[in-house]
Amino acid sequence: MKLSGVPALKLPLLGAVLALLAAGWFGWMGWLTASSENAAAQAGLARAQLAETLMAKVQAERSRLDAVRERIALTTALRRGDRVAAEQVVNSGWEGLEVVEWHDVGLDAAYADAAKFGYGKLGLLEEALDQNGAVAAVILDGGGPRFALAAPVSDAGRVLTLVYLRMPLETLTAPINQHDPGPGYYALRLGRHNVVEIGDTGLSGAAEQGAVRVPGTTMRVVSTVPPPPSNLGAFPNFLLAALCLVVAFALLMLPRLKGLRLQRVATEEPAAVTAHEPTLAELAAQPPPEPAKPVARADTAPVVVRAMLDRGIFRAYDIRGIVGKTLDAETARLIGQAIGTVMHKQDAKTIVVGRDGRLSSPQMAAALIEGLQAAGRDVIDIGEAPTPVTYFAAYQLRAGSCVSVTGSHNPPDYNGFKIVVEGETLAGDAIQDLYERIAENKLHAARDPGLVTRRDVADDYVQRIAGDIQIERRLRVVIDCGNGIAGAIAPRLLTEIGADVEELYCEVDGTFPNHHPDPSEPDNLHDLIQVVKRTGADLGLAFDGDGDRLGVVTRDGEMIFPDRLLMLFAADVLERNPGACVIYDVKCTGHLAMHILRHGGSPLMWKTGHSLIKAKMRETEAELAGEMSGHFFFRERWYGFDDGIYAAARLLEILSSRPETPQEIFDTLPKGVSTPELKIPMAEEGAQYDFIDRFLSVAKFDGARIATIDGLRADWPDGWGLVRASNTTPVLVLRFDARDGDALERIKSAFREQLLAVDPELQLPF
Repeated sequence: MKLSGVPALKLPLLGAVLALLAAGWFGWMGWLTASSENAAAQAGLARAQLAETLMAKVQAERSRLDAVRERIALTTALRRGDRVAAEQVVNSGWEGLEVVEWHDVGLDAAYADAAKFGYGKLGLLEEALDQNGAVAAVILDGGGPRFALAAPVSDAGRVLTLVYLRMPLETLTAPINQHDPGPGYYALRLGRHNVVEIGDTGLSGAAEQGAVRVPGTTMRVVSTVPPPPSNLGAFPNFLLAALCLVVAFALLMLPRLKGLRLQRVATEEPAAVTAHEPTLAELAAQPPPEPAKPVARADTAPVVVRAMLDRGIFRAYDIRGIVGKTLDAETARLIGQAIGTVMHKQDAKTIVVGRDGRLSSPQMAAALIEGLQAAGRDVIDIGEAPTPVTYFAAYQLRAGSCVSVTGSHNPPDYNGFKIVVEGETLAGDAIQDLYERIAENKLHAARDPGLVTRRDVADDYVQRIAGDIQIERRLRVVIDCGNGIAGAIAPRLLTEIGADVEELYCEVDGTFPNHHPDPSEPDNLHDLIQVVKRTGADLGLAFDGDGDRLGVVTRDGEMIFPDRLLMLFAADVLERNPGACVIYDVKCTGHLAMHILRHGGSPLMWKTGHSLIKAKMRETEAELAGEMSGHFFFRERWYGFDDGIYAAARLLEILSSRPETPQEIFDTLPKGVSTPELKIPMAEEGAQYDFIDRFLSVAKFDGARIATIDGLRADWPDGWGLVRASNTTPVLVLRFDARDGDALERIKSAFREQLLAVDPELQLPF
């Protein structure tokens, strides 16, 4: 075929011209790309230099404060109570100070109204006490961001007061403000907040790559330049330009053959793409296999028809017993009717029921639904689902009430019920009220039974989360569901948000054949740690039997305790919600409160128990809460219930937004020396409460701040100890945490002495 109107002999010349034009284009792109790459390298060098300059500035100001607080004139003035003279000593030779303040060591006035005083200022003063030296930070004070310093002033080993200095932000940020950004962008960042930024702010989203931390602070310098015009890079563009020149020369040298077709001058047809075997990541991204149908497994569950109303199964946070011993189908039916009676009193009509993957769960759920129907309640049965998905369904389907049939992390022969009525998780007296209604036969019997409909909300749950969370860079994670019900949805969700997922024990099997589904026990994480190391994954995630708790391990094999995860979550939430309340339970580290204050939040310690934490969240309108057991509660962007699967998605979102490895990020979080939960078995149910009552009446811990909201917690400046009564089993629960090994042993010794003074026969595990 000939090109109409073009002599065949002129086609090589035309091709040579096109090749020369292409050579010129690729050469121009190569030059522009090389210029862009050089600019990026210069920006990286400037970024590092700015970080060093800022570090030197921070260190200089801290050293100046350290020198001032050692002056005899200062301590003399403070001993006399002459703070005017003390302020003159500080101001001498120090230009630019906006404020000099003196604060008592107890900070009682500050804590009396922390919001008015300023969470950032309070956190800085607490850090100065903890470090026993000068500390510096950028905080909100005086109507905007300021550069601030704080330090204790001591005399003969006794802290006289805390000094607080405030300076204009320009004191710190001048090196960045004076830097010429050219066509690029530079910023000093604290978390996701820009302390100062210069240049083209439209490039800010791409600036995090290669961020340089300012040593000795939590700030980092970021920068970027406009992207290169070509994704090929400078050298490939120059290479293509050279190839085009060779083609042009060859075309000019070819003999002019009559009938030469244009297709031979143009580019050849692209080679067919050969098929390839799926990669490991592609296989991991495929949907998990459907779990075995509950009907088939239900046939193996014990069928028990007698009623067993054992008060011991009505616990502090939920209802839980051993199937065939303390819990049977008739008891489940009565519990359903009791819940329906409570709903009837509140004029609540509809309730969602979901169940975990235990062998007895289909039987328990069917009996529960029968009881709810008897009380005239309409039931939406969502089938097998993690507990947080059941909670989600109550919101999604506008029911307001739900029951998750689950034994949580207990052995396979356990089962139970987690109950929400009109948005309130039943606990304490509300759980005991159900028992009393059954025992006294005060159950509502409706004239017409309620209706049952069946819904699957798994897609809604995944789409709701994936529509809000998409991770910025791909992370490879191993998920260990312990054969619990989380395996039916967690791999799919984390794949949907952009992670490469490797599955471990994600097949739902109510016998839990591989290990106990409790991520708070280190022994249960052994296989996960090995797989993470072997595959080189970024992170390992573990869930409990019903998916409402999360455990995390790193590539180095470190188990990241939930109180340290809560630090990461709190810093993220507080960036968007400054001043928000963050709740944690009495078992969490003493570093947590200071970390929350440091990031501008209001820390609140509360009793252990997912039901109790949720109630406190509603009371305080807290945006976030967490427990040492691995329960995390997000009200910001979520619904406030405990959800280990959602918490995993939020964790990956945070980790993927930063250039460091997960291990490097976790290493920046405060960490002391601590024990796991220690347990002392008691002779019988209830004995743990009697012991705590006696312990509270006689225990003495000199120099410690005592909290008795849940057992007794004693906090010293260098660590803390806790003893409390378990609300689920007849044991005492203890935990110790300290700055170093010597402090830990001292605190353990103090508790050992006080515990044995109450009962010399106690067998202590420490």
